[in-house]
Amino acid sequence: MIPLEADYGRELRGGLARIRSVYNNLAPAERKVADFIFENCKQVIYMSVTQLAEGVGVGDSTVIRFCQNAGFRGYQELKLVLARDLVEPSEDLSDGITAEDSLAVMARKVGSANKNALEDTIKMLDLNELERAIQALIQARKIEFYGVGPSGLTALDAKYRFMRLGMLCDAAIDSHIQMMSAAVLDERDVVMSFSFSGSTKDVVQVVNKAKERGATAICVTAYARSPLANEADIKLITASVETPLGSGSLRSKIAQLHILDLLYTGVAMRLGSKGRIFTELTAEAVLDKLY
Repeated sequence: MIPLEADYGRELRGGLARIRSVYNNLAPAERKVADFIFENCKQVIYMSVTQLAEGVGVGDSTVIRFCQNAGFRGYQELKLVLARDLVEPSEDLSDGITAEDSLAVMARKVGSANKNALEDTIKMLDLNELERAIQALIQARKIEFYGVGPSGLTALDAKYRFMRLGMLCDAAIDSHIQMMSAAVLDERDVVMSFSFSGSTKDVVQVVNKAKERGATAICVTAYARSPLANEADIKLITASVETPLGSGSLRSKIAQLHILDLLYTGVAMRLGSKGRIFTELTAEAVLDKLY
């Protein structure tokens, strides 16, 4: 049964009030976290746990303890509650768009946001890291692409593209399959993970397992100081922001796909005629599937 608007998210509202109610019972370091949130609550919903910790001057573990002692299941729930408090309902799924906007205005705003995500990703791209990633992919015996949710779709797209170049690769979007595949990798292999937040536990854990086996880890994320980025050997950073309620927006997907396109093109150019031969072979293999 779908809850009425009056009841929807009732338990997820009142984040600041919940923090105030336990403030006096918090440890001194946790109070510093609370004070920072009170003063910067609109910015916090866009921050990773590491960014918040650095802003306060405490460790990640202090932020996690604060969240739990304040009655939240974790940092992501804290951000979700704050987003429901601070973001207008009409902006939940698309930042900056209101119910009063005409379709023409909405189209311009969405187009501008997507364009900015692409242009900002290009500006902040580390070409040295991109080159390292291309070389790692070319030299890999096997490539495993990992992601969950919307980022899992990017992982599947990556498998499709690199398979067409004749490369041995696979994609896993189920956490159990991911761990099983990582457990049989070795130093000849590469894992490439996609996560906007860089804080998805399943993805971080499978990358950690792959590295235990000696595989090279490449990550694509929007947060350079996230748990996933800390695990990765090669970091490709995208530029995109979204609220917890806007998770999976096209602008973050566009940024991921742009990085993927650069990697694919770079690998294809270096493979030369070998890449073209496999592209033709795979194209011919599905000719009968088209009218």
